[in-house]
Amino acid sequence: MSRLNALRYSGAFAGLALLAACSGGSETPAAEENAAAPAADAPAATPTPAAAEAPAADNTDTLDGTKFADMTGVAAEGEKVFIQCKTCHVKEAGQNRVGPSLAGIVGRAAGTVEGFNYSPANKNSGITWTPEKLFQYLEKPARVVPGTKMVFAGLPDAQKRADLIAYLQQP
Repeated sequence: MSRLNALRYSGAFAGLALLAACSGGSETPAAEENAAAPAADAPAATPTPAAAEAPAADNTDTLDGTKFADMTGVAAEGEKVFIQCKTCHVKEAGQNRVGPSLAGIVGRAAGTVEGFNYSPANKNSGITWTPEKLFQYLEKPARVVPGTKMVFAGLPDAQKRADLIAYLQQP
């Protein structure tokens, strides 16, 4: 298979994985597994240290080195960022969608929203969603909770993460 065709197929599989995740599909859809497998003629990827092991539940180090304490979040800006989240989440208590309600997330233990079917990875993570941990998680969710159902790639922009957390902290 040519490199171009391999890229086309992996892109198609990634799209299917996203659709499966948004429709409540399995934790690791077959399409996602196929997309993750390198093409026969593609060089093997070298795993990064961040991919090898999740940070400890109390570790809040980010990939970009920013610290939540150095940021000032603006809730009004965070509301704009939250538009990306609305496909799967709401802020209203008791309303789960593809993802759990985010009402009262700050200070809550991971995997504890009533009526939501969490992945074992999330449920057993030992994480308490402090602003600092959310800041780290939102940068790259799969790094912090490998095996999470959430397929969102993350928010690399530290200010947008801080703004989103400020919005989520509002009643």
